[in-house]
Formats: sequence, C-alpha cells, structure tokens
Amino acid sequence: MLNGAAAWERKQEKEPVAPRDDQFIYSKRIIKETEQKTGKVKSYTDEMWDSVDVSKPSLSMELGREMWEEPAGKGGGVWPPRKWSELKKLPQDPEKLILAIISLGSRTDDRSVSDLDKNERFGAYWLLGELLKNPVLPQGLRPAAYEALAVVPGVKTIPGVKDSAGRTGVGIAHTGRGSSEDKYLIFDPSSYEFLGFRDERISASGKRKYIQLSHVVDWGIVDRVRQRP
Repeated sequence: MLNGAAAWERKQEKEPVAPRDDQFIYSKRIIKETEQKTGKVKSYTDEMWDSVDVSKPSLSMELGREMWEEPAGKGGGVWPPRKWSELKKLPQDPEKLILAIISLGSRTDDRSVSDLDKNERFGAYWLLGELLKNPVLPQGLRPAAYEALAVVPGVKTIPGVKDSAGRTGVGIAHTGRGSSEDKYLIFDPSSYEFLGFRDERISASGKRKYIQLSHVVDWGIVDRVRQRP
C-alpha cells in the first residue's frame, strides 16, 4: 500500500515553487467530527497560515477556533520544518529519513531501523505522519516519506475505513502505543492516493470521545496572514 502510494505520488508530482522564508504556507482542511456515544456529527472548515521561517506569528484554526502561534526564538523551529532549505536537507533514502527525523537533525545516527526501540518506532511513524501533513514538500520527499513508513516496524493496515469525504479507504496505523485503530492515515485502495487522516479527541471533562476525519482541500503560498491563494 505505502510503496504503491509512493509510486502514485511520483507520477503526479512536479517540482513545486519553493516558498520564501518571509512568506506563509496556507492550507484549508475539512474536519468531520462524530461524538462516539450519540453519533452526532459536526463539520468544521479550518484554515492555517504558517510562517515559513517561524519568525512571524502564525494563525491556525482548531475546530473553528482561532489560535495564534508566537514566533520562535533565535535558533528555534518546528517539526516538520517549513523552511525550504531545511526540507531539502532531509534525506530521501527511506531508512536515512527515519533516522534523521527521530534525531530531529540534531545528530548523526548510524544505526539501522531494526535497532530502534519501541518508542522510537512509534515516534518515527508519528513524525513521518506530521511531515506528510505539510502541503508543500520538495520533489521526491513525499514519496520517500511513504516508503519510510513502509519500513517502520509495527505499521499495519486497517481495511474498509472511511475518510471525511465518505470515501472508502485503507488505514495505515502503528501498533506501538495504545489502540492502533484510534489514529491512522487513509489511502485509496485502488490508486493508493492519500486521502486524509483519522484521529480521536477526548473532551475536557474526559466523558466524551470524538472521532475526527480530516482532509486538505486547498493550499498555497501567500505573503501575509489571512491572505488566500
């Protein structure tokens, strides 16, 4: 499934326009949230404006609520990186990419993926998933991330799942922490196209659980917060 997704992506992708450090990455996603106990469904349209070099305040929405991210201090950053120069440094060899992201680029890791402990394996799965949420990546990096997911120990498929648009797909989850069916990536079972994410949310009271399905419907590179492509 994941190797098929990498092959599908390589057929579709072209070298994207690189965002400047002073720009923002805009994305819009649809979230369909279902309360597990009652089955009540709410849909949200969330938009985000992420500062590329994290030197300016970023604006994001979470279930319709606006949230500001303060600029990072000197030497600070975020995962995944938004600066094109940092994304270009990430290796596109699947195993090297895994080792690079679990160290967050802070050191050279000469181990093999089979040497990773349980927490590192789950961390690799989670960090690769976060990387794939970035709507704009250098050519070749997204398919490399799919291939990297395929070699992370503990990854499994969950057939017959639905995405936020109601499409039937196959989930890619990790068995290393909690229930592997709580959070997963969703792919088309025939074309292997990436469709979206599934997540779960617990209310502040701890009494309600919500199932969240999401997918990106638009993105672009803009010069300021609240500007749209």
